[in-house]
Parts: sequence; C-alpha cells; structure tokens
Amino acid sequence: MSTFIISCGGTGGHLSPGIALAEGLIEQGHDCYLVISNKEVDSRLAQNYSHLNFIRIPGVGFSFNLKGFFRFCWEQLKSIIFAFRLLRKIKPDVVVGFGGFTSVAISLVAYFYDYPLVLHEANRRPGKAIRLLSILACRVYLPPGVHLKAISLKTIRHIGYPIRKSIRPISRHTACYRLDLQPDLKRLLVLGGSQGATVLNRWVVDNFEYLGNLGIHVYCVTGLGKCSKGKLDYTAENGKFIQAVFTPFIDDMGDLLSSVDLVVSRAGAGSIAEFTHCHTPSILVPYPFAADNHQEENANFFEKQGGTIVVNEKNLDQLCSEVESLIFDDWLLDKLQQNLKSIAIQNNLKLIMDDLATLCPYKEPVVSPMESFYT
Repeated sequence: MSTFIISCGGTGGHLSPGIALAEGLIEQGHDCYLVISNKEVDSRLAQNYSHLNFIRIPGVGFSFNLKGFFRFCWEQLKSIIFAFRLLRKIKPDVVVGFGGFTSVAISLVAYFYDYPLVLHEANRRPGKAIRLLSILACRVYLPPGVHLKAISLKTIRHIGYPIRKSIRPISRHTACYRLDLQPDLKRLLVLGGSQGATVLNRWVVDNFEYLGNLGIHVYCVTGLGKCSKGKLDYTAENGKFIQAVFTPFIDDMGDLLSSVDLVVSRAGAGSIAEFTHCHTPSILVPYPFAADNHQEENANFFEKQGGTIVVNEKNLDQLCSEVESLIFDDWLLDKLQQNLKSIAIQNNLKLIMDDLATLCPYKEPVVSPMESFYT
C-alpha cells in the first residue's frame, strides 16, 4: 500500500479528475489525501464524497491587478508553510498535481523533499502552473499530441482526463426516470462548467420562446452564484407545454447527460471528457477569455475528431439555428454518438494508475498520519 497526496482544487475541472484518481487508488488499497481550495465549487462537489480525505489549503488564483497580485503572493506564502507541515506529517510516496493555484505550493515542497512529483494537464494548451512546475516533475500527463518544450520526452505520457465512476452512460429512459423527466421530449442541456457561464444563461432566457415553439425543453446548469433554482413555463403555438429548468449545480451529471439529446456548453477539458464518456452530442461555445485561449484549442481539436460542432461566442446569434438543425437531425445525432464512442475507448484512469504503480513500491498499511495533523 502506498500513500498519495493529490492536489486538485480550484475548479471542477481540476477537482473531478482528482476525485476519480483517488477513488481508483483507494479501491486498490492505497491511502489518498486530496488537497483542495476554500472555494465554494470545491465545497459543493466534495460534500458528495464523504468517504474521501479532503484537506483545504490557503490560496487564491493569480491576478494582474495590483491588490489581487499581493493577495496571491500572501496566500501562496501561507500555502507553502501549510504544505511543508502537511508533507512532513504524511510523508507521501507520490504527489500528484492537477494544475491551478492549489498545486503550486504542494509541488514545490514535494520537490524540496524529493518526493516523486506527477502532473496532469487536461487542456490542449497547458496552464501556467503546469508549465512552471513541469521541470520539477518525474512524470507529466498530457493530452495526445501535446508537448512541452522545457521537459524531456521520456517524462511525458499522453493520457487524457480520468472520469469519476459516478459519471456513466445509461439508457435515456432510466436517466429520465431518475431525474423525473419525460423521455419522449426533445431536451437541450445548457452547461457553463462548474463556475457557470452568464452569457449562456442569458441566451436561454432570451431564446426560450423560440426554442419552446420548436418543442425543445431546456435544462440549464447556471453555475454556483449565477442563479437560483427556478423554472420558466411556456405554452407553444401548437398548445404544447414547454419548460426550462434552471439549477446552479447538478450532482447526477451522468444521468443528466444520458437524458438529453444535445448539450450547449463551454469547452473545458472536463466537460468535453464527460460528453465523450457519456456519448452526448454537443455544440461548444469556447470562453473567449480563457487563459491562453485554451478552450478554443480544446473545442477545435474535438471538432476535428468529429465529436462536436463549434460556435464562437461572437457568432452567438447563430446558436439557435445550429441547435434547431442538429437536435432534429437524428442521423447526425447518431453519427456524433458513434464518433464519441470511438473516441472514448481509452481508459485514462487505469492508464494513470498503472503508471503510478511504477513510481512507488508496495508498503504494509500504517496508521493514518492525519490523526496527528490537526492536533
């Protein structure tokens, strides 16, 4: 048995694969500690995994604003002190970082103590934290075809995004039954990622009557802090009752993806991986201000694989027509689903766990060091 520290907080796109990896390693008999942030999105997702060990580390995201920059530096100093204390207590066999500000201090201290450091980048344009820390890592997992010039090719493994075991494709009828939805209706999911997308939320409100007259029901995950729960009701021109459901967060993402005909979403790597895994056709609207424009890179690559259609935010007025032409084209929806099944063949979680096994020897179980960490 080995001990892993997994730094994965800050966004759902970082935390979800960390949870997936922790669950897989624990099933193999290992100990795992997940280092997350104090952000609401981390708290909301972590509350569904009470069987996992979560540790909150100080820290905030980088900012070019002067006040924000000084706060970032101060919080990073606190997180480094925290990381020194944590690693002295736990003495992990391997430290895994999924990027973001929560990975910086843990990774630096792991390198200082000479613990094996493994990094995972899900986006096709690696983020600042991964680019900075990659020279310290003994292994860097990158999407297929992506490279980092600063590190040796022997350090890189091309492995994609591990999916939580709770996210699985199921039959549409079963998914609709679990969510109390009618399975015989055309249904569109609008999803802005774990932090939401105000532009997409507004698009639903502005175009609900148009979608309603087409007979399209809408389920909109608005993001935490973006909107409270609610519904919009509409009687279409043909007399049919149409509804839009708004919710800030969804726990049963696998069920939801299995219950809809089509998704309109931002182009985070985690969302794309979940659409692929559940074989759900999508239209992606990349966030134009994402760091290094990584969402556009993600979306364009996914489109080239035949897994989606991309609409730029500046062309959002075309989104209704794209939704209409795709959601009623059963042949094209089926073609996209077949493409997604082909893309989803690789078991990324197993590949990562098999590779991690080569980095640490088996050890006999010991008493958890966290019993003394908070004392």
